[in-house]
Amino acid sequence: MIEVKNLVKRYGDHCAVDHLSFTVADGQIYGFLGPNGAGKSTTMNIMTGYLAATEGEVLIEGHNVLEEPEEARRCIGYLPEIPPVYPEMTVREYLHFCAQLKKIPKAEQENQIAQVVALTHLEEVAGRLIRNLSKGYRQRLGLAQAILGFPKIIILDEPTVGLDPKQIIEIRDLIRRLAREHTVILSSHILSEVRAVCDHILIIHKGKLVACDTPENLEEHLSGAHTVEIEAKGSCEQVEEILSGIPSLTGKTVSPKTESTVAAELTAAQDVREQLFRAFAAADCPLLELTPRIASLEEVFLELTRGGREESADGVPGEVRPQDEEGGGQA
Repeated sequence: MIEVKNLVKRYGDHCAVDHLSFTVADGQIYGFLGPNGAGKSTTMNIMTGYLAATEGEVLIEGHNVLEEPEEARRCIGYLPEIPPVYPEMTVREYLHFCAQLKKIPKAEQENQIAQVVALTHLEEVAGRLIRNLSKGYRQRLGLAQAILGFPKIIILDEPTVGLDPKQIIEIRDLIRRLAREHTVILSSHILSEVRAVCDHILIIHKGKLVACDTPENLEEHLSGAHTVEIEAKGSCEQVEEILSGIPSLTGKTVSPKTESTVAAELTAAQDVREQLFRAFAAADCPLLELTPRIASLEEVFLELTRGGREESADGVPGEVRPQDEEGGGQA
C-alpha cells in the first residue's frame, strides 16, 4: 500500500505539488493523469525517493520514504519517463548491474534476468549494446529493470512512449499480468490506454488532486443527467408525440435522419430507457436504436482540468482555487 499525506513540493515561489493526499490499495492498477506541468512526475519522483518533499510524507508498505529510504525502495520498481540506461553496456550486462544494485542474491540473478527478458521480449537483443537499440527496445529495457527483483509496487512513467502498436498491446498485457501479484501505478498521456488497463484513476491539476475514482464512476458522474440517443422509424411529428408522453424528460432534440427514420437526443434526471422502449412499442413505432451516452474519459479529463476543480471530502469533484503553474521538476 502507498499512502501520500499532505505532500508539498516547492521550487522557490512556485508550488509544484500542493498538499496532495491519496492512498493506493494493493493489487490494483492506478492511472496517474494530469496535463503537462500538473506535478505527475514530481510526485512520482518523491514517491520513489528521487526527490525530497518540502512538506508531507510518503509511506510505502508502512516505510517512510524519507526516514527509511532503503526499506521503502526495496518495495518499488520504477521506470522514469527517460529510461536510466547506460549506452556502453549490453542489455544483459545492464540487467546484471541493476540486479546487483537491487541486492538480488547472486544465486537468483540469472533466473530473474531470464524472466524479465522473456516478459519484455528482449531475447533478440540481449547481447547487443544499448546504444544500438531503438527507442522502443530501450523503453522495454527500462521496464525490465523496473520489474527486476519483482517488487510489490511498480511505478511506470509513460511506459509505452516510443513503442509501435503491437508493442503497446504487449506492454498492456504485461501490465495486466503484473497486477495479479503487484500494485501498478502508471502515468500516461494516452487516455485510451489508461481506460483500457486501469482499475482506478487519479487526476491532478496544478499540483492538487481533482478526482480519484474508477473510470466508469468518473464518466458516469460527469455525465450528470442521463442522456440517450435514439433512432426510430417514423416521422418527426410521431416521435415528438410519443416523447411528449414521457414526463421525466428534461430536454429533447428531434431531427430527421433519413426519409423514413428520425434521430433524437434526450436528457432526463433518471434512466428512461425502459419508458422509451414501452412508449414506442405501444405506439407501434419501431425503435431501431437506443444508446445511453456517457462522457468519455477524454471529456472527464478536459472538464476536470479546464477551469480547475478539486476533490472534496466526499470524493465528488468541486471548485478549486486558481494555483500557480508548476515551476520545477518534470511532469
